Amino acid sequence: MLEDTLDIPTADGAMPTFVCRPDRGGPFPAVFLLMDAPGIREELRDMARRMATVGYLVLLPNLYYRAGTDTYYGPDVLTAGSAEHARMRAVRTRMTIPPVMDDFAAMLAFVDARDDVRPGPVGCHGYCMSGPYALAAAARYPDRVAAAASFYGTWLVSDAVESPHLTMGKAKGELYIACAEHDELAPLPMVEELRRLFETSGARGELEIYPDVHHGYAFPQRWCYDKPAAERHWQRLIALYARNL
Repeated sequence: MLEDTLDIPTADGAMPTFVCRPDRGGPFPAVFLLMDAPGIREELRDMARRMATVGYLVLLPNLYYRAGTDTYYGPDVLTAGSAEHARMRAVRTRMTIPPVMDDFAAMLAFVDARDDVRPGPVGCHGYCMSGPYALAAAARYPDRVAAAASFYGTWLVSDAVESPHLTMGKAKGELYIACAEHDELAPLPMVEELRRLFETSGARGELEIYPDVHHGYAFPQRWCYDKPAAERHWQRLIALYARNL
């Protein structure tokens, strides 16, 4: 495997991005892995590496870059009341979909300029706060995003600009939405509303509820990690990209 951390130029600065790809066999289709709220950490880099081993160039951008260089958090970032949790939340609560779509355009320009990336369609998947970003990207860039996935995405039905429930029908690529049975950030009534809207939107794809698991089940370092569900998430994701990229 080959790895770099590179700054991708955007309209608002430089976005540090972990890039990994196999060391032979290219050029590779590009896949964008969009982070969850706790931000960039080795756990996410390992997930990018696993995706790259099956034949993709994977980008993992630090979407918090607009808040400065000090946007990496310690292990208690998810502990309510901790200093790291408060520091992360101060950045997270200012995140909206439109600027991230501008970042997505910058990543498209970045991969289009690389010799080791196969020209054409890309894939994207997001966890937690970035589930809506991945789905929004499929709608904003329908001629580039051939596959997009959201894993326990938060507030998929909201009043946000470009909320997935408003834009799914604009996507041409295949969508996969995975929700946890137990998730305060995407409660089942919201999921069922999204399912109804998905089915009437004309979008291609699937919404699947993973039973008996909690928000965060795919992260090996999270208290709620569920290995069977995590492996199912990998199976679904790899198959999605194999079909479309």
